[in-house]
This record gives sequence, C-alpha cells and structure tokens, in this order.
Amino acid sequence: MSIQRTASQAWEAMFRATVTIGRELAAGEAGAELKGPEYGVLYALSQKPEGMRITDLGEDVLLTQTGLTRLAARLVRKGLVQRAPDPEDGRATLLLLTDRGRAAQRKIGTIHAREITAAMTARLTEEELLALRALCAKLSGAPPVA
Repeated sequence: MSIQRTASQAWEAMFRATVTIGRELAAGEAGAELKGPEYGVLYALSQKPEGMRITDLGEDVLLTQTGLTRLAARLVRKGLVQRAPDPEDGRATLLLLTDRGRAAQRKIGTIHAREITAAMTARLTEEELLALRALCAKLSGAPPVA
C-alpha cells in the first residue's frame, strides 16, 4: 500500500471517529444544555478569568471570527458571557464569564467529562487513549502532555 493511500485512510478514520464521538456527545445530556462550540467557549473562558479577546478565543476554540462573534452574541443574550473593555487596548473588547456562565461551565463540564470518558473508554484501553493523545498532540503541533 502506498504512503499516500495510508495517509488518506488514516485521515478518513480520524475524521469519522471525531464525527462519531461528536454526535454521541451532542446527543447526550451535556449537548442538550449547550452545543459543543458553546461549551468550548465557556471552557476556554474559564481558563482565563481575566477574559480573552475574540481573536485569541477563536484560535483557542478553532472557530472563525465571524462564527465566534455570532456565538458570543448568543452567549451574551443567555447571560453566560459578558463583554468588557480591554484595559490594555481601549479599542478592544474582552469576553468574560458571568457568574451564571461559570456555574454553567462547571455543571456541564462535569457531565461532559463523564460522557467523554464513557464514549472513549467503551472503545479504547487506557494505553490506547495515551497513544491517541500523543498522536493527536503531534498532529496538531501541541507540546506533548506529560
């Protein structure tokens, strides 16, 4: 088999696995509360209590600025996120979690973690999960997780 065919098949398998698990998570309890990208924004903002500019947030959650702008507006309307002036640049705006957003992230995060664990461990051993984590980090250019 050629390396090109192997690479294409590996990509297809990775893509299908991501979509399959994503659909299961979207159909679960956490997905009923917030859609994946919405939760992703809440999670990213929970890691940065000082807030994030929308451009930095977009890089973190892998969304376009246009899509993220609409998503952020929805989260603001839901009372989960607020906008605030950036103290370092008066022209820029930061997005921050509200108290309600922090509570929602913690609640849904607990459910999400349980559902991810169930979906992944139903298919993979711990050794396979460690290998998958390392391979995905390598593919994304992220530093290896210790």
